[in-house]
Amino acid sequence: MFRKIRHIIEKEFKQIFRNKTMVGLIFGMPVLQLFILSYAADFEVKNINIFIQDNDKSPTSTELIQKISSSDYFDIKDVDTYKNGLSLVEKNKADVILSIPQDFGKKINTGNKTTIAITLDAINGSKAGVTQNYLQNIILQFSKEKLNEKIKIDVIPGIDLINRNWYNPTLDYKVFMVPGILVLLITMISLFLSSMNIVREKEVGTIEQLNVTPIKKGEFIIGKLLPFVVLGIAEFTIGLLIATLWFHTPIEGSLLLLYIFTIVYLTLILGMGMFISTFTDTQQQAMFIAWFFSVIFILMSGLFTPIESMPDWAQIVSDFNPIKYYVDVMRLVMLKGSSFANVSYQFIIIVIYSIVLNALAVLNYRKTSG
Repeated sequence: MFRKIRHIIEKEFKQIFRNKTMVGLIFGMPVLQLFILSYAADFEVKNINIFIQDNDKSPTSTELIQKISSSDYFDIKDVDTYKNGLSLVEKNKADVILSIPQDFGKKINTGNKTTIAITLDAINGSKAGVTQNYLQNIILQFSKEKLNEKIKIDVIPGIDLINRNWYNPTLDYKVFMVPGILVLLITMISLFLSSMNIVREKEVGTIEQLNVTPIKKGEFIIGKLLPFVVLGIAEFTIGLLIATLWFHTPIEGSLLLLYIFTIVYLTLILGMGMFISTFTDTQQQAMFIAWFFSVIFILMSGLFTPIESMPDWAQIVSDFNPIKYYVDVMRLVMLKGSSFANVSYQFIIIVIYSIVLNALAVLNYRKTSG
């Protein structure tokens, strides 16, 4: 049994490393993507183009405008009429219009209520919401400072909220995204390579040579799967080194736990790829099917958008998404230092999926001769 499996493993490694271009794609492409995506996938909203209509033109309104311009988030494009500002929004040259009313400074300095109009370009709803929060915080802080000056006290009676970020103190978005992007790259490479494995044998005609051998179906699938597990672990190791040495992503939890979970997850994804490869006739078919599932899994994994924000039906569907559980575990172990007890549920789900998909791959593979 072991001799037969070893023969298939050796054959797979020879096929992989014989093609230098393929080796470069397997190891080079994920590294390059990790660098690019980790910098590009930053959902912090910056460089917001703001158009300000100052109807007051008082020292107080000027001070508010200076406070906004000193923020790292806003770029003031002009100070003019509302009509001109709306025209810029329609041309996609402004994201928000801030309208300061007449007597703004007088009412602020006398303690009377006043209003400021914020008009947002809501084509991008999430960006508009974040922009509104930024502006509201600046305006509220400005109002509080002015009230402090008026009543000449340092603290206004009430409740002060103080934020403390435990797991990402500097709020560096790359720390949050790098573990998830590493999951994405390992998943795509493993799924695509394994989905084209058996079907490649069909296309070149070597599958018949394997079918006439006395090797069992389970041994055949294991021999095909193990080389890609080794490659997946190697890519995972390279990704972890880049994450820790270049992006300074912490690993607060057990490194052994990360590797154990990754091995189990790889058997799941590779089993899925092998299953796809057993019922497709060409590599093109296998690629399209693997791409179809990978896109759905990635977009519904919580990597880019919170699962809690999805519709109820989508949240139910995401419970069957293996990438969701791996992303959770990577972030929990690396950033929070979670133990096996904290991720045991995800581990059990991945083990069950792995057994089911690899069993389907074995059962669906048919030896056509011998």
